[in-house]
Amino acid sequence: MGAWLQRVGTATPRHDVHQAFIAHARQLLRSERERQLLDRLAERCGIAHRYSVLEPAALSRGLPESGFYNLGAHADSGARMALHDSAALALGLQAVHALAPTDELAARLARVTHLVVCSPTGCGAPGLEVLLIDALALPADVQRTALATVGGAAGLAALRLARDTLCAAPDAHVLVVVVELASLHLRESHALDDLLPHLLLGDGAGAALLGTEAEGAELLDFRTRLLPASRELMTWRPGDQGLRLHQSGLVPGRIAEALIDERERGGAHALLAAAATPTLWVAHAETAVLDAVQAALALPREALADSRAVLQAVGHVGAAGTLFVLRRLLRRAWPGAGGLALAFGPGVVMDAMHWRIAGLS
Repeated sequence: MGAWLQRVGTATPRHDVHQAFIAHARQLLRSERERQLLDRLAERCGIAHRYSVLEPAALSRGLPESGFYNLGAHADSGARMALHDSAALALGLQAVHALAPTDELAARLARVTHLVVCSPTGCGAPGLEVLLIDALALPADVQRTALATVGGAAGLAALRLARDTLCAAPDAHVLVVVVELASLHLRESHALDDLLPHLLLGDGAGAALLGTEAEGAELLDFRTRLLPASRELMTWRPGDQGLRLHQSGLVPGRIAEALIDERERGGAHALLAAAATPTLWVAHAETAVLDAVQAALALPREALADSRAVLQAVGHVGAAGTLFVLRRLLRRAWPGAGGLALAFGPGVVMDAMHWRIAGLS
């Protein structure tokens, strides 16, 4: 019977803040050398647009406003989390409503038995899963699960949990909602390392409907690897001004080494093992990591074209990114095509999902 990814929806806020952030970061940096380095990285990052739930201020100042990021008065963690609940709910609902036309969506939501939610950039209770149940008028007995602290690997983690649910309960229907609001965590800092993550990260939400009816993409298998000696290479730490994000420049090389090792050792239990060679690839990450994946797996440039197109259009939307790339790719996939999705998160964790398009046995 299988577990099938039947619908995918995505959403971004309406405020494009990529250029406003670059102007803001240049004001914070104290040396012309650092400003020039920031400019070079901005040119090479492969991103044209990033979106935020926060409205940009006057273009002459180039600062996000609403009291959050005024110089010398950045919002504290409490103010950021207070905004997170309402902003995450609104963006999550946009992604859900992008799943299908209104009448069809109402019928599909009426069948939902399980809800899986992840919003690693927020913390509070009642959580986003409860707010979504109320807003979507889902039954009070919907079984809900909230995932946390999984970073960029959250999309695959949520899909894996949905697949496990369907394997255990074939009559179930699962709604997955993943929301990333990284823009709420910009810190006032004069250190380039603190600012660089926010040159890449944008806000976004993804939603998915899964069931056992053969429609869309069948989720065949999930694998995971926790890379050794990498615990401090990618971190999210709580602080007085939200989460402090850190990603070492060693991450792309460490991922490449791990993928080469997986590729060479092979075997049924290898991360990349699949019944058929993938023809469709999903990997949501910054350009340096995409380049590392492409080189390590000896992929043609076009293999990650959808991943690069999403990065250019919306930036690195973290936890929701896998769903953004899947939605784009599924629109052009052909019956029977096999695919592999890769995701990376703090740890450093490397997750893989093998899948195939409906239409051929």
